[in-house]
Amino acid sequence: MDITTPYETTGGGAIVDALLANNVDTVFGLPGAQMYPFFDALAQTTDRIRTFGARHEQTCAYMAFGYARSTGRPGVFAVVPGPGVLNTTAALCTAMGTCTPVLCVTGQVPTPFLDRGRGHLHELSDQLGTLDTLVKWTARIERPQDAGDIVNEAFRQMMSGRPGPVAIEMAWDTMASSALVQPARAADIAPPPDPLRDAIDRAAELVAAARRPMIMVGSGAQHAADEVRTLAEALDAPVAAFRGGRGIVAEDHELGISSHTAYRLWPDTDVLIGIGTRLELPYMRWTGMMQLIDRPAPPPHVVRIDIDPVEMRRLVPHAAIVADARAGTEALCAAVVARRNADPAGRRQDRQRIATAKTSARADIEKVQPQLAYLDVIRDVLPRDGIITIELSQIGFTSYFGYPVQQPRTYISEGFQGTLGFGFPSALGVKVAHPDTPVVCLTGDGGFLFAAQELATAVQEGIALVTLVFNNASFGNVLRDQQTRFNNRVIGARLENPDFLQFAAAFGVEAHRVASPEALRPILAAALNATGPVVIEVDTPGGSEANPWEFIIPGPGITYSRAINSAL
Repeated sequence: MDITTPYETTGGGAIVDALLANNVDTVFGLPGAQMYPFFDALAQTTDRIRTFGARHEQTCAYMAFGYARSTGRPGVFAVVPGPGVLNTTAALCTAMGTCTPVLCVTGQVPTPFLDRGRGHLHELSDQLGTLDTLVKWTARIERPQDAGDIVNEAFRQMMSGRPGPVAIEMAWDTMASSALVQPARAADIAPPPDPLRDAIDRAAELVAAARRPMIMVGSGAQHAADEVRTLAEALDAPVAAFRGGRGIVAEDHELGISSHTAYRLWPDTDVLIGIGTRLELPYMRWTGMMQLIDRPAPPPHVVRIDIDPVEMRRLVPHAAIVADARAGTEALCAAVVARRNADPAGRRQDRQRIATAKTSARADIEKVQPQLAYLDVIRDVLPRDGIITIELSQIGFTSYFGYPVQQPRTYISEGFQGTLGFGFPSALGVKVAHPDTPVVCLTGDGGFLFAAQELATAVQEGIALVTLVFNNASFGNVLRDQQTRFNNRVIGARLENPDFLQFAAAFGVEAHRVASPEALRPILAAALNATGPVVIEVDTPGGSEANPWEFIIPGPGITYSRAINSAL
């Protein structure tokens, strides 16, 4: 096609062409009446875009989330408006909470019915207004000719500043109408601003004077692994993460530490460098300060590097560097090294102290069984680049501190939204993005059954995901809390599950059952080489799993949390 000559296409075709111009090669979608022209355009471009169907709109959105979360590239899904798009909102708020670029493409009632309240099929009062509360940016495409520009703006919004989900809609009749449109071009995404020199100097003064600095990283630093590691090695500073930043510095590196090791080192930390993170660990989980605070009193002094200037008002640091994590970390490192070179005595962290803390932290968590033993086997069997997607479950919670992550984007979590049921459908999207990399979903029985019907999707689409279903016949956290804090008044927490082996077999999925970590080892190793999906049920009888929460909200944090719950 001549890149300058207008051509005729439908509104749906114009959106697809704009996606192609932005290098989209994968869409997750569930077709319906308002979206027929869009999906017809996808059907005519199967040589350039593969469309993965699903059995539920929520799965389409979670698959796009998993795709984006594990790659850093935009994940795209398409569903019908109204109830269809509402079914995706848990995934959209998960993407928003984890700063993940996801594009929702949806329809609308015919143009004459917009804002009339006549009860047209799938009509939702102020659909964009609803989505505005969940995502970073929304827009309606009112003419096929506008599709290219609006799709490009969607990509700019997704990928500029703090990444996040966006949504676009097009009315039913507009999507079906034809018009002459200009050939689509890729979005022009401006580079992030350079960090301010004064901000770098202020931060460097604090960091260079530190005796025992610590670095904490989050989702915003996933692309800055080299720069973070260079800074850590220049400072001999340990690097910790809670969920989003896991693997930025490998946890088998001398300076890569678990969240619990960080808690052990925290009392002696005099400067905390937060890179692309909300600093949830120290100021919402460790200190008991589970409330809004302006600026924490030192020690430690807090240095923050974040692309989002609003973050600097949510938790006010002593030195704020508003910049992309890569540029900000690199500039800070250079400024600190220059200052420390002028002071050869330097104040360098003792790596032996960090090693001792790592050993002690591992000894602390040994009692979290059998989860830890299963995680050890999984870590042994998976290669360094193997990806796990966790779920809200006893095994998932234990993985926060008990599963060493060795590379960026190989640990996919739910973030602060805590969206139960996200794990299995998100893992399907992760595997689509990484067909040649081992991907394992760690889920509980309750979370798995939110989307277990998508085994049909895995079979139909040839998604060779390995899913470990830890079956304790309950919503384990709820059950424990009701038993221990509400005088054993149990309601809605015990589950009557199907036979998961028979359930999987009904979809034609290979399935196994194990009851010990060592029994899991050979079955998991074989499953990673399977050409189709595999389900492994792990029998964990109710009450057999140790409580992991003292290592997630330890010390004053858990005392404060319990006080809040008692008051409620």
